[in-house]
Amino acid sequence: MIDVLADFDHGDGELLLASFRERGAGMCAAIARAREAGVPVIYVNDDRDRWDSDAPALAREAASGPRGDVVGQLLPRAGDHVLLKHRYSAFDHTALELLLASLRVGRVLLVGSATEGVVQTAPDVREHGLKATILVDARAQRPTNAWKRRLFAMRRMSAASEFGGLAARRRRAAMSGSSDLRRG
Repeated sequence: MIDVLADFDHGDGELLLASFRERGAGMCAAIARAREAGVPVIYVNDDRDRWDSDAPALAREAASGPRGDVVGQLLPRAGDHVLLKHRYSAFDHTALELLLASLRVGRVLLVGSATEGVVQTAPDVREHGLKATILVDARAQRPTNAWKRRLFAMRRMSAASEFGGLAARRRRAAMSGSSDLRRG
């Protein structure tokens, strides 16, 4: 879970919030499936220039803020792991690599509220010897084509696979020779 404990208090925050509202159900479903399957849920969130490493306070502020209705449904629960970051990638200057190794994780399912963080993290997952899957229906995005270019570049270098979304279903249908997109 990358940057889901957001306050949306930045230049294009309202645009990102709209996408977050659209994709919130997908994010909630991804978390629920992971918890039900016993898959570790790890939050890596921007510290919003706090520099105090107080993740619980960050979560409380996001949930009690003006957009808490959206963030509140995605809060960490007992047993979840929360790391704070200061850069786009969830790996850059965090303990994520050590945490994943201690949990014996081989594949990272990427979910998030800012595509930049998700897309920046995927190649880093691969660089750390793991597999990355971006859950397309469970990540918000700003209305720009920059994320599409970055995602296309990642596909070309096989840094991440995608699961969900119409584009992923079309690719799978094309690879199987099927024109039926309903089954995804």
